[in-house]
Amino acid sequence: MPMITDTQALADFCARLRSADYITVDTEFMRETTYWPILCLVQVAGPDEARCVDALADGIDLEPLYGILADENVLKVFHACRQDLEIFYHQAGRLPAPVFDTQVAAMVCGFGDSVGYDTLVTKLANAHIDKGSRFTDWSLRPLSERQIKYAMADVTHLRPAYEKLARKLHANGRESWLEEEMAVLNRPATYDGEPREAFRRIKTRSADARTLAVLREVAAWRESKAQRRDVPRNRVLRDEALVEIAHHTPSTPEQLARTRGLGARLAKGEQGQQLLNAVKMGLAVPEGERPQPKLKPQLPRGIGPVSDLLKVLLKMKSEDSDVASKLLASAADIELIAAFGEQAEVRALKGWRREVFGGDALRLRSGEVSMTIKGKKIKLIPANSS
Repeated sequence: MPMITDTQALADFCARLRSADYITVDTEFMRETTYWPILCLVQVAGPDEARCVDALADGIDLEPLYGILADENVLKVFHACRQDLEIFYHQAGRLPAPVFDTQVAAMVCGFGDSVGYDTLVTKLANAHIDKGSRFTDWSLRPLSERQIKYAMADVTHLRPAYEKLARKLHANGRESWLEEEMAVLNRPATYDGEPREAFRRIKTRSADARTLAVLREVAAWRESKAQRRDVPRNRVLRDEALVEIAHHTPSTPEQLARTRGLGARLAKGEQGQQLLNAVKMGLAVPEGERPQPKLKPQLPRGIGPVSDLLKVLLKMKSEDSDVASKLLASAADIELIAAFGEQAEVRALKGWRREVFGGDALRLRSGEVSMTIKGKKIKLIPANSS
């Protein structure tokens, strides 16, 4: 069994990995009953060996692992790394670096939108992943041989998948594209979990600035409470209750108790008073300092056919460039380009996306080019072509 359960064995393993150009990394964790993920297992593979690190082993210190994850001379390869990076950031206080995400790279290399790991390794490593242990309880010990085999496959098959993707990126000159896409994932702010920003993930119905100011305060109260107690947000209070409180702005325990799912006991207790204080703080925010609702721009009437035409162009460009359409432009991007042209503030009109899609989208919209069918392909031609 390739399991590491003590600090010295982990230190020795990490020391052997220091000379590697890259290592592949994955994690298994539990989060159903906690706010912070419980790290259960870390799988790491170098060029010649792979191990599972038992993060729950009695007395184990993961600092040797955190050290190599921070080693700038060793590339860390993940697949769909956001949750893995969040775990390491909160466990170690720093992000792994440098990082290569094969899911993002696959989108740049034409493997579709958000391709799954099993699909990717089937195509690139000719391997089959046994999905039977996907929803297993990784916190229980001992782990079975089947569980460990499943976990190891997440890093051993990732090696050939990474190497093929890296070669393809280099051959088509798109390494800088990947770096641009990785920028958000490489920023600590992405994982900070600032309580006063928690309201942004809550869906509201036609909220004005005053309502949002209250929602920001009550959501921050819930976020802080969930973090301190290490429980999921909805164990403290559900989103729907926060939205209702923000809209009705109760000022007494009796008014607060009318909130669906809250109950008189909570409303009249210490937590109820804290919520009322949060409501009061939100109402006291000066008008100029209130968060502003994100208003969807008013689109001109009759813009639908233009959007549809640009969607055809997007699909054509996605297939021609071998880049996932989702990565090139979103449906919202398309609508804004159709409505506002060059004035649209969208990613599709910037950087490499403009070169691949955005520039031609503007030319098609302005009538400089048109689309025609040649054989089984759609082509762009100058608008004055006969």
